[in-house]
Amino acid sequence: MIQAAYTVRVQERGQIALPKPVRKSLAINAGDALNLVQLDDILLLSVRPTMIPRLSREFLEIMQEEGVNLAELLQGMEEERQLIWQERPSEHQDCHF
Repeated sequence: MIQAAYTVRVQERGQIALPKPVRKSLAINAGDALNLVQLDDILLLSVRPTMIPRLSREFLEIMQEEGVNLAELLQGMEEERQLIWQERPSEHQDCHF
């Protein structure tokens, strides 16, 4: 476990810069989401795990429960998209020529 303490300054718009050793050791890149938790006067900043693996597992579980494979899921999504498209009012529905 790496332990270190750093002083960072809050910029005008509330931004802080993470020191390079921290970004490197935690593989934090520009645009990554982090969790900020306030406990009284203590701030904890942690790396937010990506939701993609969790969502992928949830989709697989639902597909297994419903007995649907990926091709069937995609076909069903295409059918739903077509139904939604058909239900949309035409841009020129109220125009009388």
